[in-house]
Amino acid sequence: MRFTTTALATTFLALSLTTAHAEPPQPDIAKLVSPELLAQIQEFISAEIVTVSVQAQNSRLKELTQDKIDALDNQWKAEREAADKPLIAATLSSPLSVYLARIQGKSLGLYPEIFVMDQNGLNVGQSSITSDFWQGDEAKFQKTYDVSDDAIFIDEAEWDDELKIWRNQVSFTLLDSTKKKIGAVTVELNLTELERRALAGS
Repeated sequence: MRFTTTALATTFLALSLTTAHAEPPQPDIAKLVSPELLAQIQEFISAEIVTVSVQAQNSRLKELTQDKIDALDNQWKAEREAADKPLIAATLSSPLSVYLARIQGKSLGLYPEIFVMDQNGLNVGQSSITSDFWQGDEAKFQKTYDVSDDAIFIDEAEWDDELKIWRNQVSFTLLDSTKKKIGAVTVELNLTELERRALAGS
C-alpha cells in the first residue's frame, strides 16, 4: 500500500512539473500589438539620437559592396566567440546603443531587444548583442525598408522555451525629419509580459 501511495505521489509530482512548464496558449498578437503600443514605440524611436546616428552611418558606409557587407557580418559573428571584440564593442558603446539599452531597461522586461539598422541593413545601435550584424537578408528589413516609407512588419509569435515566454518582433521603416527613409527598426516584444499587463489593466 505504501509503495502504491508513493508511486501515485511521484506520478502526480511529475505531472504537476510538466504542467508548470508546458507551453501556454499563444497570445493574440492582433489584440496585444495595438495602435497605442506602436505609437509608444514610435515615440522613443523618434528621438534625435536615432536619426542622427543612422544618418551618420549611412554617410560613412554609403558605397558598401555586398562583399564588404558580408565581411562585416562575418567579423561580427567571429567576434561573438572571441575575446577581442572591436566591432561589437564599438557598436554597443555608441550613444545610440546606450540610449536603446536604457529604453530596454526602463521597459521592465517588455522589450527584450531593440536594434536600429541603416540603409544597408547593418546594425547602427542595439540594446544587446545580436546574433549577426547584417539584417538585410531578413524579413525585418526586406518587409520594411525595401517595401515603403510607412511599412510595418509584425512577425509571428515564437515560444522561448528557455525563458518560458512568448515573444515576437515588430519592425518598421525609419524616416528622417523630411520623411525620407533612412533605415529600419526592430523591437522585440515579450508577449507574455504584454498580455499580463493587459489583463492587469482590464
